Amino acid sequence: MGGYVPPQGAPMEPLFTGLPSGSLLWRCHVDQYAVGEFNPVPAHEFFKGSRFDSTEKDPYPYLYAALDPVTALAEVLLRSVEYGTRPGGGGPVIVRQIPWAQASRYVLSAVRTVEEVRLVDLTTAEGLAAVWQDDWLVTSMDYAQTRYWVRLIREHSPSAQGLCWGSKRCLPRRALQLFGDRAGGVLDPRPQECHRLDSAAGLREVNRLLAPLHAVVSEPGD
Repeated sequence: MGGYVPPQGAPMEPLFTGLPSGSLLWRCHVDQYAVGEFNPVPAHEFFKGSRFDSTEKDPYPYLYAALDPVTALAEVLLRSVEYGTRPGGGGPVIVRQIPWAQASRYVLSAVRTVEEVRLVDLTTAEGLAAVWQDDWLVTSMDYAQTRYWVRLIREHSPSAQGLCWGSKRCLPRRALQLFGDRAGGVLDPRPQECHRLDSAAGLREVNRLLAPLHAVVSEPGD
């Protein structure tokens, strides 16, 4: 559905959901950013980047998060990771193995909101239809087009402070993004939890969380 030209001259009327003040958000982020820090660097309009990154056509800071730690990890670490086998005590184990060299630059952190946040709700067919879309918007790998669509949503809904949608990699849980130009002060800068993936303790905790998804971050040197 993403390849069509959006309707012209018609008002878009997104459905909204409120994220209450005091909500705990989980982030898997590179260690150069603090837990409540937004990414200020727009993605290229056509190349690289993630699903709803800003671009130079609408260069706002942005922050991805989830409502639970497993979804935050899955959204970042389980992109295009295939199942394979590794030795186990009772024989070969089927698992998705994430290289330590890739994962070690990330931190799993938790942060609280300090006020209510107004999010465009893309978690249902009705919510997607309200922005003239279907599940293509939250499952497609055509990120240049999905980045265009979030710009269109922002143009039509100036009160929106972010988006929420069903995580592609951790169904049926929710992922979300906050717009830094509209929600820059909604997070307490003090982390509630922090697990560095380049530490032994952080790696153990992350692998405990990933185990039900049959995924594991390899040990250094593996």
